[in-house]
Amino acid sequence: MSRYSQNIGLAFQIIDDILDITSTQEKLGKSVGKDLKAQKVTYPSLWGIEDSRQKANQLIEEACAELKPYGEKAQPLMALAHFITSRDR
Repeated sequence: MSRYSQNIGLAFQIIDDILDITSTQEKLGKSVGKDLKAQKVTYPSLWGIEDSRQKANQLIEEACAELKPYGEKAQPLMALAHFITSRDR
């Protein structure tokens, strides 16, 4: 469960960094572009948006693989994990 949590946490941060670049304030409900203005080191600034998105997807797949021993009981956690990479706000 700790590897699942670490993987979805990192994937969430990567997607959050991507949305700070690609989304709008209206959609996110918070200001965007702060990281870029602050010259903050983010995953997209290091890897680019597409590679960052691919890494987030990889982390989600690895997180879900950690849940396989739990069978059907893990479906809500798998759905949560997949929501992270599909969110747009």
